[in-house]
Amino acid sequence: MDRRDGRARRVPFAFWDTSALLPLCGLQRQSAKVRQMARSYRLAVWWGTSVEATSGLYRLKREGTLTAAETTQALRRLHHLRTRWDEVGPSEVLRETAERLLARYKLRAGDALQLAAALEWCSSRPRERVFIGRDDDLSEAAESEGFTCRHVA
Repeated sequence: MDRRDGRARRVPFAFWDTSALLPLCGLQRQSAKVRQMARSYRLAVWWGTSVEATSGLYRLKREGTLTAAETTQALRRLHHLRTRWDEVGPSEVLRETAERLLARYKLRAGDALQLAAALEWCSSRPRERVFIGRDDDLSEAAESEGFTCRHVA
Protein backbone atom coordinates (compact mmCIF):
# COMPACT_ATOMS: atom_id res chain seq x y z
CA MET A 1 0.00 0.00 0.00
CA ASP A 2 1.38 3.35 -0.91
CA ARG A 3 -1.49 5.73 -0.17
CA ARG A 4 -2.04 7.57 3.09
CA ASP A 5 -5.67 6.49 3.34
CA GLY A 6 -4.64 2.83 3.61
CA ARG A 7 -5.90 1.77 0.19
CA ALA A 8 -3.54 0.32 -2.38
CA ARG A 9 -2.92 2.48 -5.43
CA ARG A 10 -4.01 0.77 -8.64
CA VAL A 11 -1.21 0.99 -11.20
CA PRO A 12 -2.52 1.13 -14.78
CA PHE A 13 -1.19 -0.97 -17.63
CA ALA A 14 0.73 0.38 -20.59
CA PHE A 15 1.80 -1.52 -23.67
CA TRP A 16 5.61 -1.78 -23.76
CA ASP A 17 7.63 -2.05 -26.96
CA THR A 18 10.50 -4.53 -26.48
CA SER A 19 13.14 -1.85 -27.08
CA ALA A 20 11.70 0.19 -24.19
CA LEU A 21 11.75 -2.88 -21.97
CA LEU A 22 15.46 -3.67 -22.48
CA PRO A 23 16.72 -0.94 -20.13
CA LEU A 24 14.71 -2.60 -17.33
CA CYS A 25 16.88 -5.69 -17.82
CA GLY A 26 20.33 -4.20 -18.22
CA LEU A 27 22.35 -1.18 -17.34
CA GLN A 28 21.73 1.26 -20.16
CA ARG A 29 21.61 5.02 -20.30
CA GLN A 30 17.79 5.05 -20.10
CA SER A 31 17.50 2.55 -17.22
CA ALA A 32 16.59 5.06 -14.46
CA LYS A 33 13.91 6.76 -16.58
CA VAL A 34 12.44 3.42 -17.65
CA ARG A 35 12.40 2.10 -14.07
CA GLN A 36 10.38 5.18 -13.09
CA MET A 37 7.95 4.43 -15.93
CA ALA A 38 7.70 0.81 -14.71
CA ARG A 39 6.61 2.10 -11.30
CA SER A 40 3.89 4.14 -13.04
CA TYR A 41 2.69 1.50 -15.53
CA ARG A 42 2.38 -2.26 -15.35
CA LEU A 43 3.66 -4.17 -18.36
CA ALA A 44 1.57 -5.45 -21.26
CA VAL A 45 3.61 -6.96 -24.11
CA TRP A 46 3.26 -9.22 -27.15
CA TRP A 47 4.18 -12.92 -27.03
CA GLY A 48 7.46 -12.41 -28.93
CA THR A 49 8.81 -9.90 -26.42
CA SER A 50 10.96 -12.34 -24.44
CA VAL A 51 12.58 -13.66 -27.65
CA GLU A 52 13.23 -10.14 -28.95
CA ALA A 53 14.59 -9.00 -25.58
CA THR A 54 16.85 -12.05 -25.29
CA SER A 55 18.16 -11.33 -28.79
CA GLY A 56 18.78 -7.70 -27.85
CA LEU A 57 20.66 -8.62 -24.67
CA TYR A 58 22.95 -11.05 -26.51
CA ARG A 59 23.54 -8.41 -29.19
CA LEU A 60 24.61 -5.95 -26.47
CA LYS A 61 26.96 -8.62 -25.12
CA ARG A 62 28.47 -9.28 -28.57
CA GLU A 63 28.95 -5.52 -29.06
CA GLY A 64 30.77 -5.31 -25.72
CA THR A 65 28.13 -3.11 -24.10
CA LEU A 66 27.32 -5.81 -21.53
CA THR A 67 29.79 -8.21 -19.90
CA ALA A 68 28.99 -11.91 -19.58
CA ALA A 69 28.03 -11.38 -15.92
CA GLU A 70 25.83 -8.38 -16.79
CA THR A 71 24.15 -10.40 -19.53
CA THR A 72 23.40 -13.23 -17.11
CA GLN A 73 21.94 -10.76 -14.62
CA ALA A 74 19.91 -9.03 -17.35
CA LEU A 75 18.49 -12.38 -18.49
CA ARG A 76 17.48 -13.11 -14.88
CA ARG A 77 15.71 -9.74 -14.71
CA LEU A 78 13.96 -10.48 -18.00
CA HIS A 79 12.77 -13.83 -16.64
CA HIS A 80 11.45 -12.08 -13.52
CA LEU A 81 9.64 -9.46 -15.61
CA ARG A 82 8.11 -12.23 -17.69
CA THR A 83 6.42 -13.64 -14.60
CA ARG A 84 4.74 -10.26 -14.01
CA TRP A 85 3.73 -9.00 -17.42
CA ASP A 86 0.44 -9.39 -19.27
CA GLU A 87 1.10 -11.05 -22.64
CA VAL A 88 -0.92 -10.86 -25.88
CA GLY A 89 -0.65 -14.18 -27.72
CA PRO A 90 -0.52 -14.79 -31.46
CA SER A 91 -3.74 -14.97 -33.46
CA GLU A 92 -5.03 -14.69 -37.00
CA VAL A 93 -6.54 -11.29 -36.17
CA LEU A 94 -3.16 -10.08 -34.90
CA ARG A 95 -1.45 -11.25 -38.12
CA GLU A 96 -4.04 -9.53 -40.31
CA THR A 97 -3.79 -6.34 -38.29
CA ALA A 98 0.02 -6.39 -38.57
CA GLU A 99 -0.23 -6.77 -42.35
CA ARG A 100 -2.63 -3.82 -42.51
CA LEU A 101 -0.24 -1.74 -40.40
CA LEU A 102 2.68 -2.57 -42.72
CA ALA A 103 0.73 -1.11 -45.63
CA ARG A 104 -0.05 2.03 -43.67
CA TYR A 105 3.18 2.85 -41.79
CA LYS A 106 6.95 2.61 -42.16
CA LEU A 107 7.39 -0.38 -39.82
CA ARG A 108 9.50 -3.53 -39.67
CA ALA A 109 7.60 -6.82 -39.38
CA GLY A 110 8.31 -7.24 -35.66
CA ASP A 111 7.21 -3.69 -34.93
CA ALA A 112 3.98 -4.21 -36.86
CA LEU A 113 3.31 -7.33 -34.79
CA GLN A 114 3.93 -5.38 -31.58
CA LEU A 115 1.58 -2.57 -32.60
CA ALA A 116 -1.03 -5.11 -33.70
CA ALA A 117 -0.72 -6.79 -30.29
CA ALA A 118 -1.11 -3.41 -28.59
CA LEU A 119 -4.32 -2.83 -30.55
CA GLU A 120 -5.60 -6.29 -29.64
CA TRP A 121 -4.67 -5.67 -25.97
CA CYS A 122 -6.94 -2.61 -25.87
CA SER A 123 -9.67 -4.17 -28.06
CA SER A 124 -8.80 -1.65 -30.81
CA ARG A 125 -9.70 1.24 -28.51
CA PRO A 126 -6.33 2.94 -27.94
CA ARG A 127 -7.69 6.29 -26.80
CA GLU A 128 -6.31 7.10 -23.34
CA ARG A 129 -4.12 3.95 -23.47
CA VAL A 130 -0.38 4.36 -23.07
CA PHE A 131 2.21 2.92 -25.45
CA ILE A 132 5.81 3.04 -24.22
CA GLY A 133 8.43 2.79 -26.95
CA ARG A 134 11.94 3.69 -27.99
CA ASP A 135 11.64 3.32 -31.76
CA ASP A 136 10.61 6.55 -33.49
CA ASP A 137 8.71 4.92 -36.38
CA LEU A 138 6.83 2.54 -34.09
CA SER A 139 5.96 5.29 -31.61
CA GLU A 140 4.76 7.54 -34.44
CA ALA A 141 2.56 4.75 -35.82
CA ALA A 142 1.19 4.00 -32.34
CA GLU A 143 0.33 7.65 -31.88
CA SER A 144 -1.37 7.75 -35.29
CA GLU A 145 -3.46 4.75 -34.20
CA GLY A 146 -4.62 6.74 -31.16
CA PHE A 147 -2.28 5.71 -28.33
CA THR A 148 -0.75 8.19 -25.92
CA CYS A 149 2.97 7.59 -26.43
CA ARG A 150 5.66 7.82 -23.79
CA HIS A 151 8.93 7.84 -25.69
CA VAL A 152 12.10 6.51 -24.07
CA ALA A 153 14.84 8.70 -25.54
